[in-house]
Amino acid sequence: MPLNIDLQQILLHWMNLAILTGVLYFLLYKPVKEFMVKREEHYRSLDEEAAAKLAEAERIKAECQAKLDGADEEIHQARAKAQQAIQQSTEDQLAQAKEQARQIVAHAQAEAEHSRDRVLRDSRRELRKLAAQATKKLAFQADPFDQFLDLAEEEDEHEE
Repeated sequence: MPLNIDLQQILLHWMNLAILTGVLYFLLYKPVKEFMVKREEHYRSLDEEAAAKLAEAERIKAECQAKLDGADEEIHQARAKAQQAIQQSTEDQLAQAKEQARQIVAHAQAEAEHSRDRVLRDSRRELRKLAAQATKKLAFQADPFDQFLDLAEEEDEHEE
C-alpha cells in the first residue's frame, strides 16, 4: 500500500461510523423527535385552549354587552315611568291646589255674601229703629205753636 491506506481500516471506520450513526439514531434522534412532536402537540393544544377561551370571552363579552344594553333600556324605561309618575303627581297636586283655591274662594265669597246680608239686615234694622224713633219723636212732639204758647204761659207764671 503505497500511501499507507489500508482498505480494511477504511471499512472498519465505515462500519464504526454506520454503527455509531445507527446507535445515535436510536438513542438520540428518536427521543428528540418524539420530544419535538410532543412539544408541538403541547403548544398546539395550548393554542387551541387559548382560542377556545378567547371565543368564550368574546361570547361572554357579547352577553354582557347585551345585558348592558338591556339594562340601559330598562333604566330608560324606568326613568320615563318615573318622570311620567312625577308629572302625574304634579298635575294631581296642581288640580288639588286649584280645587282648594276654588273652595277657599267660594267659601270667601259665601262668607262675604253672608257678611253683606248680615250688614244689610243690621243696617235695615237700624234704619227701622231710627225711623221708628224719628216717628215717635214726631208723633209725640207737640205742635210748634202749642209749644210756643206753653213757653209763653210759663213765662207769665214766672213773672207773676
